[in-house]
Amino acid sequence: MNLLAEQFEAHRPRLTAVAQRMLGSRAEADDAVQEAWIRVSRADSESVHNMAGWLTTIVGRVCLNMLQSRTTRREDPLGETDVAGESDPEDDAVQVDAVGGALVVVLDTLAPAERLAFVLHDLFAVPFEDIAPIVDRTPAATRQLASRARRRVRGAPPETEVNVNRRREVVEAFLAASRGGDFGRLLAVLDPDVVVRADAAAVAMGADALVRGADAVAKTFAGRARAARLALVDYAPAAVWMQQGATKAVFSFSIRDGRIVGIDLVMDAETIAAQEMELLDR
Repeated sequence: MNLLAEQFEAHRPRLTAVAQRMLGSRAEADDAVQEAWIRVSRADSESVHNMAGWLTTIVGRVCLNMLQSRTTRREDPLGETDVAGESDPEDDAVQVDAVGGALVVVLDTLAPAERLAFVLHDLFAVPFEDIAPIVDRTPAATRQLASRARRRVRGAPPETEVNVNRRREVVEAFLAASRGGDFGRLLAVLDPDVVVRADAAAVAMGADALVRGADAVAKTFAGRARAARLALVDYAPAAVWMQQGATKAVFSFSIRDGRIVGIDLVMDAETIAAQEMELLDR
């Protein structure tokens, strides 16, 4: 057995665990790992510095292809498909987080890219920078995929209609005050320690990366939201700026006790594309 084969076999239990979480059955996981070995054996591995990360990336790509091409599937109970090999703390943590038919059912509702982003990052601690090339997105957009999947996997109940309406009222009040340049009304809806954060794309367009404090935030937004539209973004009340029908910026609000404590400005196109959006002021 050559060195590459030895290294692959040493990582096989972890690779099988990754594939099993991605695909939901041991049989498909074994097929994925075998396909990964075929690709590995044909690749140039001499320049690889992180063997575990490289192998995980290859298995991830194989699994993504299998998920995308899958038309029908049958889930095998995870309790009957333990991964072979000696247990280690990482595998134990995965078993605690992932064993159970309930997780399989939830994972099966996710889009393939969401499922891969969640499994690799949340269950196996693969950095978003390494996952992004697999799903052909930026790290920021990949983070959004995992975040969306995480909300579903956690099974957090959706906000009640009353809570959504209250949050919507706060956002509407903020937009109205901003459009009217009403400094006093802006201060009334902002928490004294409110923070506005802008992503790199917004900063490149001239936005401040960080604005802190109600006075500074009110001055920033006074008279500035005339073109903003009320929307649900990932099921939460938000504001969007559109140009020729395309969303160019998203303002997401963190609200506590009826006041805005945080505003996130996102202008990265891929991040915006990964968000679920519904205009509320049609």
